[in-house]
Parts: sequence; C-alpha cells; structure tokens
Amino acid sequence: MHQPPESAFNFEEWALLAKSDPQAFEAKREEAIAAMIAGAPPRVQARLHGLQWKIDAERSLASNPLSACMRIFNQMWTSVYGEGGLLEALHSLEGPPLPERSPGIVLQLHQRQDQARSELSN
Repeated sequence: MHQPPESAFNFEEWALLAKSDPQAFEAKREEAIAAMIAGAPPRVQARLHGLQWKIDAERSLASNPLSACMRIFNQMWTSVYGEGGLLEALHSLEGPPLPERSPGIVLQLHQRQDQARSELSN
C-alpha cells in the first residue's frame, strides 16, 4: 500500500529517537502500532492484536535487539512453513486429487436406411 509522504516512515528519525530517548521511542512505537491496527478492517483487528502481543513477548524475552529480530524472524518462518502454517493452509485448498477418468466411449451412429430415404425424398 502506498503511503502519502507526510506519513512515510523516516528511519533516521526513529533511530535517533531510539538512541536519544528510548522511552519516547517505545511510546511512539506503541502509538504507531495502535494506529495501524485501528486502521485495519475490524474483522482482522483481534488477530493483529494477538500477533503484536506475540512480537512484544519475543522482544521482551530477547537479550538484545539482534536476538529479538532473530526470534521474530523464526516466528514468521514457523507461521509460514511450520505445522498448521500458511503453506499447509494453501495446500489444503487444493483438495484431494481428482480420480483419473477413463476416456469416454465413442458410439458411431448410423441412420436407418428407411429413415434416410424418407428424409431425402422430402
């Protein structure tokens, strides 16, 4: 989705805030996440809250930012390729393979002689 320039993510601004005032950075991060979830369709907001909770839990368990990144990366990978993940869900949409069909029987149709003559005489 394309964002207008006034709301575009500015990495340098966020990085400077994280270095200079980690508490303000965290407050701004939580506010941005809440706004993004609030802007999502209502039917997916609960799922997004749950996902964000998992991400925050991984961040709190990590000993440093790189470790947090790796934990979240592994979580994402598992959600795609793990048991019950996206790939498995996509394969389930395919359904069972269709049984092989034998070729149909082609019947040769012949007109009866008397029927053909009456059609020709009309």
